[in-house]
Amino acid sequence: MTRKWIEVSRTAALSGLYLRAARKRKISGDSLPNSGLRCQLSVDAQQLQAYRKLCHFSDDAALPTTFPHVMAFALQMQLLTAADFPFPLLGMVHLHNRIRVLRPLGGISRLRFSVHVDNLQPHEKGATCDLVTEAEDGLGLLWSETSRMLCRGLKLAGEPPATEAPEALPLSELTRWYADSDIGRRYAKVCGDYNPIHLSAASARLFGFPTAIAHGMWSKAMALAAMRSHLPVSGYEIEVSFLKPVRLPSEVILNASPAAAEGQLQLDGHGELVHMRGAWRPLS
Repeated sequence: MTRKWIEVSRTAALSGLYLRAARKRKISGDSLPNSGLRCQLSVDAQQLQAYRKLCHFSDDAALPTTFPHVMAFALQMQLLTAADFPFPLLGMVHLHNRIRVLRPLGGISRLRFSVHVDNLQPHEKGATCDLVTEAEDGLGLLWSETSRMLCRGLKLAGEPPATEAPEALPLSELTRWYADSDIGRRYAKVCGDYNPIHLSAASARLFGFPTAIAHGMWSKAMALAAMRSHLPVSGYEIEVSFLKPVRLPSEVILNASPAAAEGQLQLDGHGELVHMRGAWRPLS
């Protein structure tokens, strides 16, 4: 099936997109749209600097591995709040994230982004779909991301796909950090992701959380910043599964296997909590 691409000259204002998201509370279908969005987006130097500081990335010539996700956030929101997207955005859960870095992310001022949804699958708690984001420069595909999203309450025929856990490697503590009670609001201010579950205990309780929780992509960014010596400049992918949420405030511990072409990582809390588990490997 040929995908229908819609070219937009600029992304819509986030304020309007959040109003659109707030109005949609019910599932309106059980199939994904065949359309996607494309847009040329420029690096905001002020936002980039604030993001480096927030997530502890070093100030060098290359974009942080997770920064294209931030650049594309409004375009993703525009896709997921469109009339033909059948699931309410508020309440969807980010289960898994995979980023592929095909070439070095240095010397970049502008990228052409495309976003679409694909791979609707049954899940024990509803159904999942993949939000696929790709970034191109003048030479072609440079970076890509697949975010698996859970829509609770949707029932699809069939069984959830089987998953096989990789053999666990020995891990040791790399670093630890304290997730302050206001980190969700600070991340939202820089990146635009004002999901209520991250902002305060009062707004999080509206969605069934006893307290605010950290953004999963902030946790992944913090982990990648701490693992800068573990990862190559390009030609690799790094994926993580978001398990138990990081309740704010709390301390977390990043454990990782030794620096190598491939390895594993795990973000732990206290009391045997596992917040995030992942792996990196070369691109084949």
